[in-house]
Amino acid sequence: MEALHAITLKIHRYDPDRKKSWVQTYHVKVGGVLRFTDVLRKINQEQDPGLAWMSSCEHAQCGSCSVLVNGKPLLLCELLVQNAISQFGTHTFTLQPLHIAPVLRDLIVDLSRAYERVNRAKPYIIEPAAPPPEGGEQRISPRLMEQYVEATRCINCFCCAEACISSHRGFLGPNAILAATVRLFDPRETDFHERAAILYGEDGLPRCHTSQACSFVCPKEIDVAHFIALAKACAYASKPEEKKRSARQNRKDPPRRG
Repeated sequence: MEALHAITLKIHRYDPDRKKSWVQTYHVKVGGVLRFTDVLRKINQEQDPGLAWMSSCEHAQCGSCSVLVNGKPLLLCELLVQNAISQFGTHTFTLQPLHIAPVLRDLIVDLSRAYERVNRAKPYIIEPAAPPPEGGEQRISPRLMEQYVEATRCINCFCCAEACISSHRGFLGPNAILAATVRLFDPRETDFHERAAILYGEDGLPRCHTSQACSFVCPKEIDVAHFIALAKACAYASKPEEKKRSARQNRKDPPRRG
């Protein structure tokens, strides 16, 4: 029989009706292979049905269960109890909502506000190229295709945005920059000027401090910092000179900080 682990969860609570915040402590005994979503569900069923948190797929594909666990942004559905004990070296875990969006209740934040930054990055083809002749195809090199697929595995869980040291200073955020960068090597995109204006604008790449925290916390193990570095160097190109020229025209000095 699997041994049970006695763990303590200190959860940051918020009641919007009373405008009250507090930290509530829960003690539970659980199996090591349970996920933290299972632990919270157990608390709902046995101790506190009013504890609010969010999840959907619980297979690390939707990104809705992101929270801070002992200060690190994680997906609750991916974090096993035994792994958490090993990773943090403790049986006590503090759970907080992400700080990149307003808290609605307890561990639930208003992700629509977080998505505003992603939408500002225009994560779509701005001006599509003319379709190829009948029977033709848009071509992309195997190397760029591999990177394209890697970058598009982002699930917008906002763990990278939470960890980023620039996200709270107007920066669009690593996931938003990644979504815009993907289109730099998409052969269907033709509006490189507007794309460069987004990437090199005041809220774009000039605010990135290259801390690489985004890559460190990404639950999909995407090297987000690598893609951002390549965008800074204008290294993507199906039409390199045009893209580099647009980048030079739109590049601005990093904003001064007081």
